[in-house]
Amino acid sequence: MYLKEGCSLLLKVQKPIIPFVLNTNLNVNLLPQAPNPATEIKESYVVKRLRQEPCVPLALHFFKSVTNSNLFKHTPLTFEVMIRKLAVDGQVDSVQYLLQQMKLQGFQCSEDLFVNVISVYRQVGLSERAVEMFYRIKEFGCDPSVKIYNHVLDTLLGENRIQMIYTVYRDMKRDGFEPNVFTYNVLLKALCKNSKVEGAQKLLVEMSNKGCSPDAVSYTTVISSMCELGMAKEGRELAARFEPVVSVYNALINGLCKESDYKGAFELMRDMLEKGVSPNVISYSTLINALCSFGETELSFSLLAQMLKRGCHPNVHTLSSLVKGCFVRGTSSDALDLWSWMIRGFELQPNVVAFNTLVQGLCSHGDMEKALSVFAHMEGNGCSPNIRTYGSLINGFAKRGSLEGAVDTWNKMLTSGCSPNVVVYTSMVQALCRHSKFREAESLIENMCKENCAPSVATFNAFIKGLCDAGRIDWAEKVFIQMEQQYKCHPNIVTYNELLDGLSKANRIEEAYSLTREISMRGVEWSSSTYNTLLHGSCSAGLPGIALQLAGKMVVDGKSPDEITRNMIVLAYCKLGKVERAVQMLDQVSCGGGRKWRPDVISYTNVIWGLCSSNCREDAVIILERMISERIVPSVATWNILLRCFIIDDNLSS
Repeated sequence: MYLKEGCSLLLKVQKPIIPFVLNTNLNVNLLPQAPNPATEIKESYVVKRLRQEPCVPLALHFFKSVTNSNLFKHTPLTFEVMIRKLAVDGQVDSVQYLLQQMKLQGFQCSEDLFVNVISVYRQVGLSERAVEMFYRIKEFGCDPSVKIYNHVLDTLLGENRIQMIYTVYRDMKRDGFEPNVFTYNVLLKALCKNSKVEGAQKLLVEMSNKGCSPDAVSYTTVISSMCELGMAKEGRELAARFEPVVSVYNALINGLCKESDYKGAFELMRDMLEKGVSPNVISYSTLINALCSFGETELSFSLLAQMLKRGCHPNVHTLSSLVKGCFVRGTSSDALDLWSWMIRGFELQPNVVAFNTLVQGLCSHGDMEKALSVFAHMEGNGCSPNIRTYGSLINGFAKRGSLEGAVDTWNKMLTSGCSPNVVVYTSMVQALCRHSKFREAESLIENMCKENCAPSVATFNAFIKGLCDAGRIDWAEKVFIQMEQQYKCHPNIVTYNELLDGLSKANRIEEAYSLTREISMRGVEWSSSTYNTLLHGSCSAGLPGIALQLAGKMVVDGKSPDEITRNMIVLAYCKLGKVERAVQMLDQVSCGGGRKWRPDVISYTNVIWGLCSSNCREDAVIILERMISERIVPSVATWNILLRCFIIDDNLSS
């Protein structure tokens, strides 16, 4: 076997080999011993044998053997038991065959049997077959009922066949059946699933007008959908019209948390208690999760204490949220201590989501040894890692610069039968680029397409960034063209920023500005990074005047200068010999957009360089003293500038 240049078997995605073992031994002797062949077999015996046999092929073999024995004639009950068994096993064709046999023998099928059959079609994603079967039930001596209609509607809901739902519902009313609360709830879910909240609200009114009072499921469905669409306020108004239930409150709390309205969420919790509705673990966990996501760890632990005080024990979701909060504001050790305390104290059994939260947090903190330890513990506990687990580890190793760790995890992932997704591929591309393995990265992107996993713009951005960081600008430009022409993937502003950065660092500023014209022609909006990259490139290329013009354009375009922008402007003024203006900028307290600016070591170093270049040594010393008084530690670059100014230049002039 020959490999393309740069390819590696180590990174080649191999589909796992699945052993195919077919057991053809269906010897009836494996079943319990049958009664004397000369004796007529009773229905109760056949039913018992069929129900007790766990192996469906053996049960079917027995069913056929009894038929051929001439000692027993199958009854509607034995047919139904066998059909139910086949249905649970998902054997649709066999179910159809036995139903046809019942029809030929003149047996009527029960309503419950058809409900089971329709449920099977739902499990295997064959809603259309379910509808076809439903419209044939009269052929099998079974009349339609509200119960069967509801199961058909629910099956169609599972595949979001909204038009078919309307058709079946219309036929239901045509046949004279009055919808019950289950029917309406299916319709409400269908409307909400398709963002038709107004229609769902009208249906709630229709339910009440027809004497079918909406239940907790009805209101929770509609209010949850309203909250998902950013209509938490309207949802709260709707909730005020009926008797409060905890599920509706939970939907509202979730909606308010998504809108970052924690004050409103806490008010709802108080409202629940005042109305005698006890918050449950979902209520608390939803709010704790939102608080932890925004770094409000102390507040989330206060809520945990309140939760425990009220006798409500945390679940795995609460654990995952608090661990995530520890990583946002704390350290790896805090998260691990919390994990151990909650697992032991509340006897929680972590699931894959909880383990992934811990692994991802450890990886984000660069603690790969502990992340691998948790990974091993996860497997030891019988919790199979999934793509997110492997993705977190590969991304962690990539950021740490450990190609060996990333490749080892990649190979474990493939061996386990877990196929990489676009996020994991992108992390692997980053890991390869950090070690200048650009040919391997290119081969991996080619392999993505072969595995029907289209590379995303983030994948190409990672590749282009790696090439630009290594000074391989021409290759990066080639990849930039390929991503559109060959892979039909359009660049975004991040793609352009990476190329601009590479061109600027290579002192190819004219090409950089030429690329900006393409950005504008395509209607891609510049980001703050675009301006900052060009500012840095212009200053480095000895074009401080153009840099200042660009800063002015940035403000006109509505972009607020940040700390990097301010430092570039300071440098530009210094390079133009306008050091007084640079010094004045140190006294400014705003970055624009209401953000405060505090000059950093770069700001002061740029000003000191400007003063030294203008032979203003005393002023440079004053700025140095001011810098130190503000507890900003001078860098090596700062001292080098001063050293050259006071010692080297003196020696050169003497």
